[in-house]
Amino acid sequence: MITYLIIDDEHIAHDIIKNYCDLLPNMRLMKNCYDGVEAFEYLNKNNVDLIFLDLNMPKLKGFDFLKTLKKPPKVIVTTAYKEFAFEGYELNISDYLLKPFGFERFLKAINKTLSTSNTQEVVSHNNNAVSKRIFLRSKKKYTQVEIGAILFIEASGNYTKVITKLEIITVREKISNVLDVLPKEDFLQVHKSFAVAPKHIKSIEGNRIFIHDHIIPIGKVFRINIVQLLR
Repeated sequence: MITYLIIDDEHIAHDIIKNYCDLLPNMRLMKNCYDGVEAFEYLNKNNVDLIFLDLNMPKLKGFDFLKTLKKPPKVIVTTAYKEFAFEGYELNISDYLLKPFGFERFLKAINKTLSTSNTQEVVSHNNNAVSKRIFLRSKKKYTQVEIGAILFIEASGNYTKVITKLEIITVREKISNVLDVLPKEDFLQVHKSFAVAPKHIKSIEGNRIFIHDHIIPIGKVFRINIVQLLR
């Protein structure tokens, strides 16, 4: 479960973000805060995994509020002011969404926040580390997948198959786009149509990789990646 807080002085912004989050599994709104002071008081007594933060608010501006937190959770900025983007990244925010933003851009920000290695170690209320995760869109459904459970991904025309230990999820994205939102250190492209999770490799024989019951070909162009892996 990903717990989150919305901090924005505009009611419509709260509605938009909550409606987007409601389309995704395991997203739980903990509180609607309409200024930084209210949010500061809440976070003094409670923990959340993620904050959606507006910048231009009364009493306490967004980045001024963020600087008051000793150990801030992951932060996605939602604002109409693009000129503050550089300062945001200096404060180690996960993403910077310019209003108005659509659901696809919102989903990209969520995936970036949950999947990148320097932003994924969120802690739930019971203080147990949560695995890296990503939301995958298949038809009209969004499935949350633990990245560690992905064995490999396979290109299939304009689609990509994501093969996990338990299921195959087909998304309408090119393999390059899927690789862009996956941690680079966790996946290795071994063929123009295949990228594998090295930790799941059972064996390598000739130009073939064996993962569970699957056999993945090694392309000539990508063989150097295998050579480097075996060093």
